[in-house]
Amino acid sequence: MANLEGINLAMQTPFNDDGGINFKIYEELIDKYVNAGVHGLVLGAGTGQHPYLTEEECNQLYEIGTKRIDGRCKVICQSSALNVDEVIRRSKHAESVGADALMILPPYFEGPSDDDGLFEFYKEIDSAISIDIVGYNIPQATGISVSTDLLKRLVELKNFNYIKDSAGDLSTHQEYLQVTPGVLNGCDTTTVYALMAGTKGVIWGGANYMPYEAVKLYDLVINKRHSEALELWQRMLPSLLFIWRTKYTPSVLRASQLRGYGTGNVRKPLSKISAQEDKELQRALEALNR
Repeated sequence: MANLEGINLAMQTPFNDDGGINFKIYEELIDKYVNAGVHGLVLGAGTGQHPYLTEEECNQLYEIGTKRIDGRCKVICQSSALNVDEVIRRSKHAESVGADALMILPPYFEGPSDDDGLFEFYKEIDSAISIDIVGYNIPQATGISVSTDLLKRLVELKNFNYIKDSAGDLSTHQEYLQVTPGVLNGCDTTTVYALMAGTKGVIWGGANYMPYEAVKLYDLVINKRHSEALELWQRMLPSLLFIWRTKYTPSVLRASQLRGYGTGNVRKPLSKISAQEDKELQRALEALNR
């Protein structure tokens, strides 16, 4: 079982103006994030615009990424797809190039939404691979909630050792923690509270533009310096609230660009934030400099 404690940064995919992947900047970003002290990198994350990448592009990201990381931190690769055979194919490829774990969404488009159907989906994938599966609870995007009862069944599978919870419901999050220690927070705006509640790790998109602050927050909480953690949190919160309530990925990428991480470009069908939103984002980011 891979140790996914700490800050697992849900890494952006840097694009050129024409929407092509800039692999040179991708490798430079990996070095920057590793040097900031992150404990893991999630390649092909939602923040990395996974739905708009081809399977071939994902494979290339994972091949180049794992080689560049070279064991300096953990590697989680997203191998989500609507077709189960494709999920397994993507998963096996990521495993073959050195991924420590796989992040896999439930079958989110008109697939099974009942507990039995979701269990069978993950069971088939589990039997085909030998590294950790990170399940994914993000009902606001998929329309599917992973119930606590389902989680109890899933963690009995050989490789289903983690679940990323991005729903933002701290009550459910704490119920998950009663079931398994392998809960990873994925809701930016609840991070500090989830860590204080006992969450061992996070998968964090907002860390793209503040990796040093993210690592420091984690260190403060695990060392029980909660007052200092909350002081830091108050500087982080304005921008986190902005990205969570606005266009998430375009906002994260623009914030990252403003702070020296990446190009700020998105791939269609996403579009950049508006001029007014850009001004509001820049004001929110000012708190980080206090």
